[in-house]
Amino acid sequence: MTIRYLVVAMRRPDFDEAVVAPHLAFLDDLRARGQLAMTGGFADRSGGAYVLENVADLAHAQAIVAADPLATSGSSDITVHEWNTRQGSAG
Repeated sequence: MTIRYLVVAMRRPDFDEAVVAPHLAFLDDLRARGQLAMTGGFADRSGGAYVLENVADLAHAQAIVAADPLATSGSSDITVHEWNTRQGSAG
């Protein structure tokens, strides 16, 4: 079992599209540091999620997420969940 951190970001009614580019740059930096497993937006444009890995613990994950432009701008409500992931099996 691998511990990862699921980050869910839900847009607030006053969401500012200008925060998208800095948010994507933030994710690119996480990817370059080997801490971003995957990311994506929800089809209904209500928000999105990303998965952190290679992070020491929940407090460290929360500190990383606190620097996300979505959080610093107040554009989205963000939650971080410790996520015990496992590979699925065909069957």
